[in-house]
Amino acid sequence: MIEESAVDEETAVDIDSTEASSAYDVVIIGAGFNGLYQLYRLRAEGFRVRLLEAAPGPGGVWYSNSYPGARVDSHIPNYEFSMEEVWRDWNWSERFPGAEELRDYFAHVVEALDLGDDISYDTRVRGAVFDDDARRWTVTTDVGDVQCRFLVPCLGFASKAFTPDLEGLDTFAGARHHTAHWPSAGVDLSGKRVGVIGTGASGVQVVQEAAKVAEHLVVFQRTPVTALPMEQRSYDRDQHEELKASYPELFRKRNSPPGSFADMDRLDVSALAVSEQERNAVFEAAWRKGGFHFWAATFSDILLNEASNRTAYDFWRDKTRARISDPVTAEALAPTEPPYPFGTKRPSLEQDYYDVFEQDNVELADLRKHPITRITPTSVETQGGSHELDVLIMATGFDANTGGILAIDLHGLDGVPLSQRWADGVDTHLGMAVPGLPNLILLYGPQSPTAFCNGPTCAELQGEWVVELLVRMRERQLTRIEATEEAATAWTEHVEEVGAYTLFPLADSWYMGSNVPGKKRQMLNYPMSDGYLARLRTNAANDYQGFVLD
Repeated sequence: MIEESAVDEETAVDIDSTEASSAYDVVIIGAGFNGLYQLYRLRAEGFRVRLLEAAPGPGGVWYSNSYPGARVDSHIPNYEFSMEEVWRDWNWSERFPGAEELRDYFAHVVEALDLGDDISYDTRVRGAVFDDDARRWTVTTDVGDVQCRFLVPCLGFASKAFTPDLEGLDTFAGARHHTAHWPSAGVDLSGKRVGVIGTGASGVQVVQEAAKVAEHLVVFQRTPVTALPMEQRSYDRDQHEELKASYPELFRKRNSPPGSFADMDRLDVSALAVSEQERNAVFEAAWRKGGFHFWAATFSDILLNEASNRTAYDFWRDKTRARISDPVTAEALAPTEPPYPFGTKRPSLEQDYYDVFEQDNVELADLRKHPITRITPTSVETQGGSHELDVLIMATGFDANTGGILAIDLHGLDGVPLSQRWADGVDTHLGMAVPGLPNLILLYGPQSPTAFCNGPTCAELQGEWVVELLVRMRERQLTRIEATEEAATAWTEHVEEVGAYTLFPLADSWYMGSNVPGKKRQMLNYPMSDGYLARLRTNAANDYQGFVLD
């Protein structure tokens, strides 16, 4: 239940009129979809807002994603803002845009919405401290401090790269780069002996490109990836203008319950309730559509029932093995028995990933059979032999969901840092706020749908909850919000209960935090974006139950 203290109208604080000019109502961290949407909407509502971005330009992860082959895995028009002033004068060249085009898109967003004057680029946030007496945050950046009433980190789930602790890694004398920190000038892979450690999304994408030019490419695979066909296509201007005629209806559907995607509806039936012929017809239709359709838009219980899940895995396995001539390689890439339930690790999208293993210059190193023992100045050593390399690419992913926010030294009540509070696991209320850290509002963070919700959709729908909250607080002359301990405990337990109803806990994945040694294994993303968004609406209607506002 909401708790409100009586407010004396003569002493109520109005940050707009009484605080120093260096203070803001809201400081946003991060210029990705969430950060830009918050800036756009909060500014329109009359708040004094500043957005701080560590990179030299907008786009969040898409500003830094410059490794070969980097592109989004959600197709347009799902992966863009729904505001007509943004899409009216923008035309995509591909169904799944690459990183360069996405960077151009974010620059267009800033220009179309006239956001530039309220963004500070090249400004990395190092920490923040909350003063409960003044009811404000002091945010420390590498170029100075700034104060605000509300702090809104919009860091996404993939803002801190993860590199495993491999013996001798720092001794490698050749070029060594993590895909998340790729040099802006690029890396010449032509004619080189290249090794790629990791077969997640960035691994799949960089392997496809490196295979075209490397003298020899070694793909170090620990766990097979269940990559799905991208079904990429190009658009000329006329084709895209024709597509935009359907945008209003597509965005209406995308932003309405259940939300997230405009054209990916699941059948409300079990995979086991139909004949094998009917089931395979549904699978085939989704397969041909490409993208995440086969993952998210077939039967209702693929991620809930192991027997149903196995039918999807077997279909994927047989489709994939048909492209691989060598039986040993086929078994390593698409094992007879599933290494984890299908879809419980985020599927990557591929264009010719499995085909490159037919090339003479590409070698698969199966780390399940022969783990890496050490890195030398010139090679990667495994139990199966030595691989001499000129370039080593670490496609080892991220300290997902929590790494980005914990990289900022946040101190709440009594000086307690967030890192201490979360030392034994994450707890939030609705994935939006943490007890002990008043006026801190998280977007696209842990215990919200995040990786299970299309980014721009969540930026708009989850983001509107924040906008409405701050408007209502201003109308009531309230200046402080904090989640209660009871609400956070209940929400953390609820996320675990919902997760246990699915197959996600059966896989070791970054959804569960288990890709980073020492990190508590727990469900870090709410697995049903439609149910979550409904809970947000209910929470607002119930006057923000589980929060104390005063």
